[in-house]
Amino acid sequence: MSPLQLCLLFSSALFCIGLIGALARSNTILVLLGIELMLNAANINFIAFWRFSPSPSPATGVLFVIFSIAVAAAEAAVGLALVIAVYRHQKNIRLQEAARLKG
Repeated sequence: MSPLQLCLLFSSALFCIGLIGALARSNTILVLLGIELMLNAANINFIAFWRFSPSPSPATGVLFVIFSIAVAAAEAAVGLALVIAVYRHQKNIRLQEAARLKG
């Protein structure tokens, strides 16, 4: 098995764990953690394809990953702000009760 295949196998396992965590949980913070795992799996794919390409141009894959990390940080900040706002209003962070945001 080549190193690229091992990286892709690890990345797909990490993505599946994140997807199961995001779909199976009712706690909002755990759903956000699952989404972060999926974004990290995508980052591993970016780096693996950049590193094992026939002619890797300097830092192209790294720039994609830095951009992805910036998007993940913004997603986490906005997600946690929404969690705090829902908690202040409803006193819980379960996703089933957060569907009712009228108010």
